[in-house]
Amino acid sequence: MTATTIQKDMVASVHYRGTLTDNGEEFDSSKGSDPLQFLVGGGQMIPGFEKALMGALVGDKKTFSLEADEAYGPKDPNGVQEVPRDQFPPEAEVGMVFGAQMPDGKSIPIRLVGITDEVVTVDFNHELAGERLTFEVEVMEIREATDEEKSHGHAHDGNCH
Repeated sequence: MTATTIQKDMVASVHYRGTLTDNGEEFDSSKGSDPLQFLVGGGQMIPGFEKALMGALVGDKKTFSLEADEAYGPKDPNGVQEVPRDQFPPEAEVGMVFGAQMPDGKSIPIRLVGITDEVVTVDFNHELAGERLTFEVEVMEIREATDEEKSHGHAHDGNCH
């Protein structure tokens, strides 16, 4: 019998730790919680993450680094814009994150990076854009995705739908 490996249309469950490659600062981890579960090829994960895990087996432990273009992309200077101060509540502070409604109806997070009496400078870039990332990953489970998961484009953990 052939062992199951991570490949497209499989559901993978992994424990992980993500750090900034340049300084080792941890930005995310599944430690102390359930493993991250995702449909491989479902578009939920950054491209380099899935690519680095292709062919892995249950029990495999991998450490890999991703350049910005394989992760959240480069920082887009056009993603930093000034908005009139009256568009935000009086208690708004640098570092706060708000949801911005896009023309297609989706909401995206924006970070406040500067505030004056007249304008608020907002950053539409993902907070990890432009960063090189390192991941330590342990593969906990791999299984075939159901037809429903494939049609929905994400893994079901028993708590959704």
